[in-house]
Amino acid sequence: MSTVGIVMLVHTALHRAEQVARHWTAGGCPVVIHVDGNVSQKSYRAFVASLADDSMVRFSQRHHCEWGTWGIVAASQSASELMMAEFLDVRHIYLASGSCLPLRPVQELIDYLAARPRTDFIESATTADVPWTVGGLDAERFTLRFPFSWKKHRQLFDRYVELQRKLGIRRRIPTGLVPHMGSQWWCLTRQTLSAILQDPERATYDRYFRKVWIPDESYYQTLVRQYSGSIESRSLTLSKFDFQGKPHIFYDDHLQLLRRSDCFVARKIWPHADRLYQAFLTDQAGAMKKTEPNPGKIDRIFAKAVERRTRGRPGLYMQSRMPRHGAENGITSNPYSVFQGFAELFENFEPWLAQATGARVHGHLFAPERAEFADGQVLINGALSDNAKSRDYNAESFLTNLIWNTRGERQCFQFGPRDNQDPNWLVARDPNAQVSVISGAWAVPLFRSNRNFSDLRKEAARLQRIESEQLKILRSQYTKARVRIWTMAEFIEAPMEPIQTIVDEIGMTYQQRLSEAPTMVDLDGFGQFLQNLKNQGMHPYLMGDFPVEQGPVNMPKPPRKPYLVR
Repeated sequence: MSTVGIVMLVHTALHRAEQVARHWTAGGCPVVIHVDGNVSQKSYRAFVASLADDSMVRFSQRHHCEWGTWGIVAASQSASELMMAEFLDVRHIYLASGSCLPLRPVQELIDYLAARPRTDFIESATTADVPWTVGGLDAERFTLRFPFSWKKHRQLFDRYVELQRKLGIRRRIPTGLVPHMGSQWWCLTRQTLSAILQDPERATYDRYFRKVWIPDESYYQTLVRQYSGSIESRSLTLSKFDFQGKPHIFYDDHLQLLRRSDCFVARKIWPHADRLYQAFLTDQAGAMKKTEPNPGKIDRIFAKAVERRTRGRPGLYMQSRMPRHGAENGITSNPYSVFQGFAELFENFEPWLAQATGARVHGHLFAPERAEFADGQVLINGALSDNAKSRDYNAESFLTNLIWNTRGERQCFQFGPRDNQDPNWLVARDPNAQVSVISGAWAVPLFRSNRNFSDLRKEAARLQRIESEQLKILRSQYTKARVRIWTMAEFIEAPMEPIQTIVDEIGMTYQQRLSEAPTMVDLDGFGQFLQNLKNQGMHPYLMGDFPVEQGPVNMPKPPRKPYLVR
């Protein structure tokens, strides 16, 4: 007779539970099965009949089990008591579920435990040392009462918790007990388990833990500290949980991953994972190599999976993972540049910048008429249309989509107060954004237009008001973008140095001194234009201190021989 007995808690996929039970008994391990009281009598009787020919299988008294309640502990108690009463040679009792799958030959588990006859394998840590609890109840699960089901009566559960908190109600923990928590899947020696179940104070302990939240993760984990002489605080069962505290389910494509774990048992296995059941229940000779169980081998893979699920890829927004505001894993996926006032101040600025940097340079992506894609395109990577209506449905997503779909290629675009202002905060908060603003340059197209002056004054007032609000955002304490702001007056005094700095930062081709400068528009008479606006009652302050007699502005000549910037 084997020295290892298996207690199985079963509530679904009974045909798989039968298959696994026969695997255990074929390896020499007796099995005691507890079937959830919620399973119908018809299904229960059929399940019992299917295993009637196996003399090493027993069925324990049934209890109604529900997550987070006492029934799961009661089920393991009844099944464990039956195991110790029926199979006297058993020295270790291994608690498993119907969805557990042995990964290594049964004899290896028997030999492993035989070499450690007095060791209890159970995760047991104090509440202060447990990092995996999800739901906000650590120490309180032991000091409050939880008579209501969290799943079935959530409102009652929450209200009763709040009531106890307001009234200051605290339960008294039984004398001598220090609450511990851990995985519910343990493997205990007969001596330790019998001491727990036959303790004179068991009625007191059971009465206390009946109203503890999720007692299956604390009952044995706490009481084992009273009786065990040798505890290894780990489970021999591989079980992984996601960021919400829900168990990972293993499918057929996890076969090699499970092999790498070297664990004896894994849960939770998908009932239809035929390949896993075939591989581990029939190929006993080569199912797993003989080595120390090491679930840490695959922890890195699970950690990456959790990170990908919760954070996603930097700058990627998708239907299944729309992050909360401020909780994005990177607002955008790639650096990009925003130019405000440059296309208004310089002739043919966009083709000049494209040639100087090698970047893709767009016009005003958020212009009222259409998205001005580079080279006059109407459709761009990711099937983004230049249609203004579809773009403005969600302007922020339009921008993040554009950056994601063109990652690897630097994007530059023009912006101004005429454009849709919805992306302002997103750009300001984005560390990938490089924003260069010549404030007040929006007045140049007005100056060069042939409109009635009264209309110009109204439009100038409107655009200045919009740009003023935008500049407040760019100067906000929450701004993470790299922002440079010049007034138009100070920029045209020495334009080459800021242009050189901007081009160097983009740095797509090579970092050299510019050999060709953009051509500035003719500003002769612009100072008088601003004075006329003032005379009409509008104060154009964003342009800086522009003299009334402003003559033609000449760009300084670049050096004849380009040289590298170190």
